[in-house]
Amino acid sequence: MATFISHSPEETRALGEVWGRAAVSGLVIGLSGDLGAGKTQLAKGVAIGLGIAARVHSPTFTLVNEYRGGRLPLFHVDLYRLEMPNQIIAAGLEEYFHPAGVSVIEWAERWFSENLKFRIQNSKCLYRRVLVETINETERRITYEDFGG
Repeated sequence: MATFISHSPEETRALGEVWGRAAVSGLVIGLSGDLGAGKTQLAKGVAIGLGIAARVHSPTFTLVNEYRGGRLPLFHVDLYRLEMPNQIIAAGLEEYFHPAGVSVIEWAERWFSENLKFRIQNSKCLYRRVLVETINETERRITYEDFGG
C-alpha cells in the first residue's frame, strides 16, 4: 500500500497524470472518499496522462462519461446516486468493471467490497483501490493499493 500527501488540487491531478501515463487497457481505478475530497481531480489527471484533451467533469447525473482521443479510452463512472450492487447492474454499468480502456470509478465502495478483493486478486482484472481523505482545506491523504493482473 502506498500513501501520497497532496497539498493542492494540482498535486492531486499530477498524481492522476502519472497513473494515466502508466495505465494499460483493462485498468480499473476505484476511488473512495467524501464529497469534495478530490476524486474528480484524480480522474482529470488520469485523462491528461492518457492524452485526452477533453474537459473532464464528474458524471454524477449521467453516471458515465466516456472520453476518447487519447492513448486509451477513459470511462469515468460515478456511483454516488446508486447505493446497491443490484442498482449498478440494473443501470448496465458492469461493462465498466472490465473496460476496453481505463475506468475511473468514483464511490467504488458501492460496488467493490472486501468480499470482492479475493475475486479481483484471482481474476485478470487490474484494480487500483484508492482512498482519498481530507486532512485540511488543501491537503489530502491518498492511499492506494493494486490488485489483480
